[in-house]
Amino acid sequence: MAFVKLVKNKAYFKRFQVKYRRRRQGKTDYRARKGLIIQDKNKYNSPKYRFVVRFTNKDVIAQVFYAKISGDVCLTAAYAHELPRYGVSFGLTNYAAAYATGLLLARRVLQKLKLDTQYVGKKEATGEFYLVEDPTEEGQPRPFQTFLDVGLVATTTGHRVFGALKGAVDGGLRIPHKPNRFPGFTKDAKSFDPKELRRRIFGGHVADYMRQMQDDDEEKYNAHFSTFIKAGATADKLESLYKACHAAIRKDPAAKNTTKKVPAQQVRHRPVRLTYAQRKERIEAKIAQRDAANAE
Repeated sequence: MAFVKLVKNKAYFKRFQVKYRRRRQGKTDYRARKGLIIQDKNKYNSPKYRFVVRFTNKDVIAQVFYAKISGDVCLTAAYAHELPRYGVSFGLTNYAAAYATGLLLARRVLQKLKLDTQYVGKKEATGEFYLVEDPTEEGQPRPFQTFLDVGLVATTTGHRVFGALKGAVDGGLRIPHKPNRFPGFTKDAKSFDPKELRRRIFGGHVADYMRQMQDDDEEKYNAHFSTFIKAGATADKLESLYKACHAAIRKDPAAKNTTKKVPAQQVRHRPVRLTYAQRKERIEAKIAQRDAANAE
């Protein structure tokens, strides 16, 4: 008869230490975070910037953070829900939208730091591998360097997080990376085809799917791509629309304050707190109702 050793005994529970709250919630990979925020001592407390990309069901969030003892500080942020301002009001979570959001963040950061004229990045998206180089003249500021923070996403080849990375790099940020995770990279041949990446940047994969669905099922196409149709974005127009979006982002990447409309009639979803006199009157009414019922 085999005996199982008792591992979770009193000594085990005396030494048990719960993990951090955000690790228990599945929100933060602290092992990866430590490598992204730890700074060399000879840097003299200079910030180490992180290019943070997160995806929700309806949005793409791109931010530049740096860590302090008191907490993380956000330098600049850009969102996919800003893209309608630049002519793209559809497909705000696909690969092309992730690229445009990364490009918007890069231009916004460099404009804030007054480096946008020196580091323009790659003006035309060709999909080719690109890294920002150091200035040739002495005394010029070096490129703004950040490190990609993917969070808890699975870093598979073709993931949208690398689309945002490519947009930020083409926008003029220096982010150390390789082309291994871009669409068009073949693992067996260890070769990279920039044409496939360019196709994704301009929504070519979406255009192919639109044509296929339109041929197979017109009704399903009208329902599935209703926002595209409403914006006048057909399969043949997608590339030109994204090109215009990139040009508009480069022209004016600054953030705009939004004004929220206050409703004419405020709706309160929680009950209004009664005063003492109202509560007393309510109790007296209940007592009178009970006495009347007993009298019957």
